[in-house]
Amino acid sequence: MPRVNGDANGNPNDLKRNGNCEVVVMAMELRQQLRLSQQLVMTPQLQQAIKLLQLSRLELVDAIQQELEENPALEELQETVQHEDTGSREEEPQAPSEPETSEIKIEEKIGNDVDWDNYLGEYNSAGKTQYETESKDAPKYEAFVSQKKSLDDHLLWQLLMTSPDKDTQEIGCLIIGNLSSDGYLTATVEEIAEECGHSVELVEDVLEELQTFDPPGICARNLGECLLIQARHFDVETRLMKEIVTNHMKELENKNYKAISKALKVSLHSIISTVNIIKEFESKPGRPFSTEEPHYITPDIYVYKEEGEFIVALNDDGMPRLRVNPYYRQALSKGQEIASETRDYLQDKMRSAAWLIKSIHQRQKTIYSVMQSILKFQAEFFEKGISHLKPMVLRDVAQDIGMHESTISRVTTNKYAYTPQGIFELKYFFNSSINRVHGSAIASASVQDKIKQIIEREDPKKPFSDEKIAQTLKKEANVDIARRTVAKYREAMKILPSSKRKQY
Repeated sequence: MPRVNGDANGNPNDLKRNGNCEVVVMAMELRQQLRLSQQLVMTPQLQQAIKLLQLSRLELVDAIQQELEENPALEELQETVQHEDTGSREEEPQAPSEPETSEIKIEEKIGNDVDWDNYLGEYNSAGKTQYETESKDAPKYEAFVSQKKSLDDHLLWQLLMTSPDKDTQEIGCLIIGNLSSDGYLTATVEEIAEECGHSVELVEDVLEELQTFDPPGICARNLGECLLIQARHFDVETRLMKEIVTNHMKELENKNYKAISKALKVSLHSIISTVNIIKEFESKPGRPFSTEEPHYITPDIYVYKEEGEFIVALNDDGMPRLRVNPYYRQALSKGQEIASETRDYLQDKMRSAAWLIKSIHQRQKTIYSVMQSILKFQAEFFEKGISHLKPMVLRDVAQDIGMHESTISRVTTNKYAYTPQGIFELKYFFNSSINRVHGSAIASASVQDKIKQIIEREDPKKPFSDEKIAQTLKKEANVDIARRTVAKYREAMKILPSSKRKQY
C-alpha cells in the first residue's frame, strides 16, 4: 500500500510508485499576506526639486523661461515703480488706455508757413525720393557681423582668391574640410587622393600651396612641420633650426639643450638663441578662429563685509519673479462653467506652476543656509585669505544645517560665491585635511597655495625640484608630505616640472 506524506499544514501529498522510485507530487496554493515596508518614492515634485537644486544659475534661468513658454498658468511678474508725493511704491502694470483722438474737421485750415517751392519740387522730381528716418551718424545694421568668421571660411576665401581650376578647388576644399580646430591636417595625403580620385603628387602640390595661406603654419601634418612653415613665412629658417625641429623635437620639449648641443656639435649659446626664436611660433595656428564661446561666471551669492560683519546676500538680478496666473485661478475658484477636460488641464498646470515656484524658493533658501554654514566654518578664510582655509567635508555642513550630504553636494555643484578674496565655487571650501608636524591640520588647498608661492619665488635658472619643495614646506609651514604628493598638487595646478620650468 502506498505511503502518504503530509506537508507542514497537514495537507496530504500524493505519492506514486514507479518501479523502485517514489515520486512526490506537492500541492500548490495561492495565499494573501499583508506586509508593511518602507520605500522611498520619488514623486514628480521631488524629482523637480532635486533637478532645480543642482542646476547652475544660468541653467535655472533657461529652465524657467522654458516653463514660462509651456505652462500658461505660470507668468512672470512685471513690476513698475510709480513715484508719488508721499513716496514710491511698486504696482502691477495696467493696460494702457487708448489715447483720446479729436475728430478732424474739414474747416481746419492749412498753415501759411509751408514752403511750397520745396514741397512741389520734391514731389515733381523725376528720380526716386528717399526719406531719412535715422541719423546720418547712426551705424548701418548691414555692417554688423552675426557670427565669428570660422577657419574654414577664412581658408576657402583665400583659396577662391587664387582663381583655382576645378581639380585644385576640389582638392583644396577636401583638405580644408579635414583640418582640426587647431589647424592641423587630420587625414593623410594618400587618403585625400583616394577620396577625390587624383594623384598623390597633385594633392601634395595643392597642400603645399595651402600651407602658404594665413594664418602661418596652417595645414601642417605635425608640430615640426608647423614650426618650419612659420620659419619660412617669417624668413628666419636656418639649417640649425631645421635640424633641431626635425631630429631633436623630444629634447626640445624637455629643454635638454645640452644634449642637442652635444649631438649637433654646436655651442650651447647658438642652440639657446635658435630655441628662443622657435618659442615665438604658434603651436596651434587655428587658435584665433576658435568658435568656443567663453564661459562667464555669474555668482549665485555674495559675501561682503559691512560694519565689521560678513553679510550673505542672494543674487536675484535677472531672475524672473513668478506667480500663478490670477485669471485662471479666479476662473476655477468662482466655479465658472468650464469643460471637465479643460478644468483638469488648468488644475494640473496650476499645480505644476505652484510647485515650480515653491521649488525655486526652497533652492534659494538652501543655498543661503549652506553659505551661512560655510561662512561660520571658514571665517578666517574670508578675513585673511587662502592660507587660512580650514579642512572641511560635506558632513560638517550637513550636520550643521540638518540636511543630507547628497543635498549639500548638489547645492555646491556649479554654484559660485563672490567673496572679499575673489570668486570661488562652493566646492572649493571643502578640502581634505593634511596633518602638520606641530599644530592643527591644514587644508589641501592651502598646501597647494603654499607650493605655488614657493615656485613663484624660485630662481628661474635653478628651479626647485619636487623633493626640494617638500623639504621647504616642512621647514616653513610644518607640513610633512611626500614628493609624490607635491607632484600631484603641482600637476593639479598645471605647473610644469622643474626640468621644463628651467630658463636659460
